[in-house]
Amino acid sequence: MQIQGDPMQKALLLFICLLSFSLQAAWQSELASPDKKLQVRVSLSEDGQLSYQLFRDQQAILQPSPLGIELDNRHFKTDLSFVSASSVQPIDEHYRMWTGKQKQIHYQASQQRFDFVNVQQQPISVVLRMSNDGLAFRYELNGQNSKLHTVTAELSGFHFFAQTRAWLQFKADAQTGWSNTNPSYEENYAQDIAVGTPSPTQAGWVFPALFKYKDTWIALSETGMDGRYSGTNLAQNSQDGLYRIRFPDGAETVTPGQHLPHVTLPYSTPWRLVVVGDLATVTNSTLGSDLALPNQLSNTDFVKPGIAAWSWGLLKDDATVYPVQKRFIDYAADMHWPYVLVDADWDQKIGYQKITELADYAATKNVGLLLWYNSSGDWNKTVYSPKSALLTHKSRVAEFSKLQKMGIKGVKIDFFPGDGASVMQYYRDILQDAATYKLLVNFHGASLPRGLQRTFPNFMTAEAIKGLEMITFSQDVANNEATHVAMLPYTRNLFDPMDFTPMVLGDIPNIERKTTNGFQLALPVLFISGIQHLVTTPEQMQQVPDYVKNYLQNLPGQWDESRFIQGFPGKLAVIARRSGKRWYVAGVNGEQTDKRLTLDLDFIGQRSGTLISDGDKPRSFSQTQIKSGKLTVNVGAAAGFVIQFN
Repeated sequence: MQIQGDPMQKALLLFICLLSFSLQAAWQSELASPDKKLQVRVSLSEDGQLSYQLFRDQQAILQPSPLGIELDNRHFKTDLSFVSASSVQPIDEHYRMWTGKQKQIHYQASQQRFDFVNVQQQPISVVLRMSNDGLAFRYELNGQNSKLHTVTAELSGFHFFAQTRAWLQFKADAQTGWSNTNPSYEENYAQDIAVGTPSPTQAGWVFPALFKYKDTWIALSETGMDGRYSGTNLAQNSQDGLYRIRFPDGAETVTPGQHLPHVTLPYSTPWRLVVVGDLATVTNSTLGSDLALPNQLSNTDFVKPGIAAWSWGLLKDDATVYPVQKRFIDYAADMHWPYVLVDADWDQKIGYQKITELADYAATKNVGLLLWYNSSGDWNKTVYSPKSALLTHKSRVAEFSKLQKMGIKGVKIDFFPGDGASVMQYYRDILQDAATYKLLVNFHGASLPRGLQRTFPNFMTAEAIKGLEMITFSQDVANNEATHVAMLPYTRNLFDPMDFTPMVLGDIPNIERKTTNGFQLALPVLFISGIQHLVTTPEQMQQVPDYVKNYLQNLPGQWDESRFIQGFPGKLAVIARRSGKRWYVAGVNGEQTDKRLTLDLDFIGQRSGTLISDGDKPRSFSQTQIKSGKLTVNVGAAAGFVIQFN
């Protein structure tokens, strides 16, 4: 190579060339998605550091991003050496879901494993899976060792280009908030912010995290939790757009319990997900369940998703009494809903004997009861009861067997302490024991489920969101409802069931509602939840037209298929869902300006349908007969609609 110019220029150019050469990978390999539109390049630098880079249609959408993991007695950060690579393995799986946007799922991907050793010749493998909607990767810690090892750090990162925008929910710091109940994934979303913006808390940002680079949307999450690994999130600081994996705080544990992963070898970590595509591809993706652990239950006959009536949403603590709950059972029966949720302090205000009487009465109406529990021991200051009844396997067996004999159908369990490994195990232990006694489960004041609904079909839903409960507490939250709701199909509810507890069709005590009734009617279809707890009351239901009541009486409990129609995070969400032969199309306007939408519904075929939206007066409705195909719908500010095609 000849370099022209004066001696100083020659020296400088030579230095740049040598530096460039030293930064080149010592080894690299590429893996493509089945349709060849996505590619991932995994590289090993000269100093033995692993990284990956993601491409869409040959264009980089992430900068080279770090890989690696550290244990208490072995480190896989630098000085790694390549050993071997497996052949590319096609993945072709079919599985069923009881809760989600699709019942029967066909998952296809290409997988390859890359083996490395550190300077001590300790092995590690990186497993990559490329599907048409994104990348998944995890680490395999090899060897045979019965000793418990602590995973002290995961070095995985996601390095975004500077032009990327982000939609993120910050994570509350542990042991803050009401009665020290944080974190519970109940914060506001920062919308359309610059990458690299620090989280306002030390705890960072939660999954799923949404990004947009040019015309590509990217969602980050994790799945495949086995109870031994911590739930993780993104670190507070992300200089130069590099977001790193963060382990939970030491306080995010059950008592006693670990917050860091404790594993024996061999061990495979949870999957990191990088979902990629246009907004429809990302919103329709099922990667969060595709890579979750398969169904662990041999008996699922008792798993019956559906709608629940719920008094506490608007009437609060004073309504947890026998006469009110009996009235809500009658209400659920009239609405053809299968469940009624009896909330906190039922053991004191009603008692086990009278709850048994209520369960017997509900059974005559084809309604099942769900009962609230406080999960906590001493990790927060809550006093609501029953408290501490589920802390051990022995205590759960005693309580759950009692509930089964009483005819109770499920439990809502509140106030979990965060994302520590011991909490992840606590979730699984509860679900396993509940399944033994044919009980459905709802986690409240909880973390992101991370695919638990596939592993344990009796897991119906989890809160982990600033839901309608918070709207009833705060006018500030109510003011932000429309844009907040229009975020959720793209973020929190992207993969995992969400107990937002939607739909109020009348007044909220001491709160001025800022969304219309048409907006509210859309939510039970827009949101995915195995049990949808609707907060509107019998009195409010008496005020709606018969066609609205009929729509609500026939709401499905689960969906066979879902399709993104149109939208943008925080501004608009229109999604179609199918149950059997019937299609529902639900839409909400997250902004304060009227919109005229053109919806392409050709996929439904030639059908007639009914559009229910807002009337001319506040809190009123309108009904219009329409046909599928190209459809124009007018949606007012913070308003919405639902269409039903029979």
